[in-house]
Amino acid sequence: MSQTFPSPRAAGPSGGAGSPLAEPAARASGLTKTYGKGETAVTALDAVSVDFARGRFTAVMGPSGSGKSTLMHCMAGLDTVSSGSARIGGVELSALDDRQLTRLRREKVGFVFQGFNLLPTLTALENITLPLRLAGRRPDAAWLDTVVATVGLAGRLAHRPAQLSGGQQQRVAVARALLSRPEIVFADEPTGNLDSRAGAEVLGFLRDSVRELGRTVVMVTHDPVAAAHADRVVFLADGRLVDELYEPTSGAVLDRMLAFDAQGRAS
Repeated sequence: MSQTFPSPRAAGPSGGAGSPLAEPAARASGLTKTYGKGETAVTALDAVSVDFARGRFTAVMGPSGSGKSTLMHCMAGLDTVSSGSARIGGVELSALDDRQLTRLRREKVGFVFQGFNLLPTLTALENITLPLRLAGRRPDAAWLDTVVATVGLAGRLAHRPAQLSGGQQQRVAVARALLSRPEIVFADEPTGNLDSRAGAEVLGFLRDSVRELGRTVVMVTHDPVAAAHADRVVFLADGRLVDELYEPTSGAVLDRMLAFDAQGRAS
């Protein structure tokens, strides 16, 4: 059975940022995604309902094939839903045509992927500002300085990707995602190509972007250590939302994941 979990700030003052009435950064309501038809149909998401609160860092976890990446892709407007609703702020994604979806992703959504997706011929600064330049917009100088300082890249802006470590390249990707002041940043296994030290740095920067810059981050991960950087973890299994955990520790997350694995083997 799917559930809608409360915001961690749901007990805040009425009408304020923590109010139950405060609009989440993103919301899925009865979201279902099915691939194929008839006997070959596969249900990747089964009536998932979940809110992602503003100014919070949420990790999405689950066994392989649980639907966690599909959920992120549907919520980010990268994939269509079969039924139900996916919203960014107050905008229903299914009501938008391709051009409107492209504009929404460009203006309201930031992306950080496992692959850094940097252009090798551009400097770090040029990679960070590229999406705004393609949109015909000039970056706000003060905000650019704030983002660069938050991710610790001030001394590396003139370097091209080949001159940067993997962790530094991913920090460039994080800065690029934050520069447009998106309503929400979706990160898909952002530390998957990094060693443990570089991964911890990137996770720290994502967490700082929430706590210091007021951004909203939703991260898909399989790593309990990565999930422990979040304010909240939601767990999927077989395309359904099955559990949640606030103020997670890596040990508590691992225990939940091991329990799901045991249930899967027993079923």
